[in-house]
Amino acid sequence: MGIKGKAALAIVVLLFFLGSMWLQGSLDYQWDSCLKGYIQINSPRHLSNGSEADSDEDGAILEVCPGQKFQVSELLSHLLAALGPTNDVLLQPYLASWDELIKFMEALGPMVGLISQEIEAKTSIIRDLTLREAGSSDEGEVGLALVLVSGTRVHGGGQEETEASVAAPSSAYLSLRSMIHTELSRGLVDFQQMTESGCRTLLRLHRALLWLQVFLEKLGEGPVGGRLRSPSELCREAYQHTLAHHHSWFVRRAAEIAFIAMPERGFFYRLVCVTNQEEASVVLNRVVRAIGEVYDRTQGVLEEHGMLDLP
Repeated sequence: MGIKGKAALAIVVLLFFLGSMWLQGSLDYQWDSCLKGYIQINSPRHLSNGSEADSDEDGAILEVCPGQKFQVSELLSHLLAALGPTNDVLLQPYLASWDELIKFMEALGPMVGLISQEIEAKTSIIRDLTLREAGSSDEGEVGLALVLVSGTRVHGGGQEETEASVAAPSSAYLSLRSMIHTELSRGLVDFQQMTESGCRTLLRLHRALLWLQVFLEKLGEGPVGGRLRSPSELCREAYQHTLAHHHSWFVRRAAEIAFIAMPERGFFYRLVCVTNQEEASVVLNRVVRAIGEVYDRTQGVLEEHGMLDLP
């Protein structure tokens, strides 16, 4: 085998290790089979991706981008729907946001897609806990409670249509605060050793969300020194400032190899249905603001309960 062949084989091995080690603690146990019978309750067609916080200039409803799995409009809709009352975060739209972010990563190619597999496994853990809770609950025939999980849909002419109540998981895993209260009261959170609690799992997702937020923010920035920096460079820099702090040397090196294969900017323009950097900046800045609000709320709640360093 020549030098190039050996190098290619080494990269493949590193990336497979990366896929299993991407979020801290994933080497310490085997993932159980993930329950896929999840009932989607936030149909993106019924959510508004406009926000009162958006300016008139960039607050227009984002349209569906035809011909691709990832939809930036759906991502923004779910992020806004996750903003619950009293600085809480609703878990169903939060996980739906991750569904779109996983599609985003998968669209970047098989190397980055390996990372998304580890993240998807963690969203499945929380969904599995939610469904098990619903199955053992006395709230209704199948352990489901009727709650209002999203607000209004904005139509042309400023008219609004309030969504009907839909089935959602029982209150234990309805939101971030309810999950923390439930797991603490049941002794499911261990502050000294690793457990498969929803709180610990969400902390890993929380850290990964910051990485993507910083990357998208950098991707929306204008030229530096007369040139637009490459997505590969921006993603690597975002990683070094965020997730790298929680990873071993080996994982950090493997991550940098994965980022080398990052597509060029033109691919990202098509991914968010724009044609140039100016348009991309408008769309990405809206997404970054929404991610930031979800991240800040999550950070505050986890910090409030001393959960930012769960093993």
